[in-house]
Amino acid sequence: MRKILLCDGHNLAFRAFYGIRELSRSDGFPTNMIHGWLRTFWRLEDDYSPDEIWVFFDLGGCPHREEILPEYKANRGSPPDGFAEQLAWVKQLTGYLGYGWAEMQGIEADDLIASHLRKTNTEDTLTLIVSSDKDLGQLISPRVRQLLPPPTANPRIGWRTLDESGVAEKFGVPANAILDYLSIIGDQSDNIPGLRGVGPKTAVKWLSEYGTLEKIIQNAGRLRPKRFCSLVYEQSELLMRNRKLVRLLEGVDFQPVVPKPVDMVGLEKILLEMEMHKSLDDARIRYC
Repeated sequence: MRKILLCDGHNLAFRAFYGIRELSRSDGFPTNMIHGWLRTFWRLEDDYSPDEIWVFFDLGGCPHREEILPEYKANRGSPPDGFAEQLAWVKQLTGYLGYGWAEMQGIEADDLIASHLRKTNTEDTLTLIVSSDKDLGQLISPRVRQLLPPPTANPRIGWRTLDESGVAEKFGVPANAILDYLSIIGDQSDNIPGLRGVGPKTAVKWLSEYGTLEKIIQNAGRLRPKRFCSLVYEQSELLMRNRKLVRLLEGVDFQPVVPKPVDMVGLEKILLEMEMHKSLDDARIRYC
């Protein structure tokens, strides 16, 4: 069975950036994220032996979600100093390492992942989606799993794989209910407000009893605790709006850069320019 990694580029870039903070070139240009990126992907290659690696990046907002909710992701500040400068190099490095990659103006990386998955999810393929984002859990199926990076605050936990049973254990609902689950409780990281006062336990209880968001709304008068009956009825439009925000697009038409053999000349050029001599030695051992 072929194994493919679909990687959330910005999610992994931020983790690489914060995982190592005090690395720079002799002139002061930061190299911490570049170093962390390279080590992360070498670790993925070694531990999971994928046949293909694809990386998808965000590029310039998400107009179709911002039209639905103008405050979408408004809680996120500007990238930290040194991030944007390194990101351009990370994208070059990704290509030289032989990975497929893509970005598209106004389309989020998660939507590119979902759309690419729709084309590549065949019976002879196992796909690992590499990201910590909860909304990607809606894509998990018998041949699709989510690979969670080590938490920045506690890296000793290590990499964790979520399959269908793992999703049910972690969230209390099956993967095909993650969309409705997040529609109810919201997603703080994306500034999507949930139903006021309703937490994960109540959302799990309702979904266990009624199965879908529509049926929860249809049975608003029967919900427990009773104090939420009128709230669900009155906020039904908010719930359905949240579902539009959380649902990943699976039909985006885009042209990715396809995987190819490692470009050792390009790789050497970047590592020399970044003064990453130990990484250059390691690259030569790996690829030459």
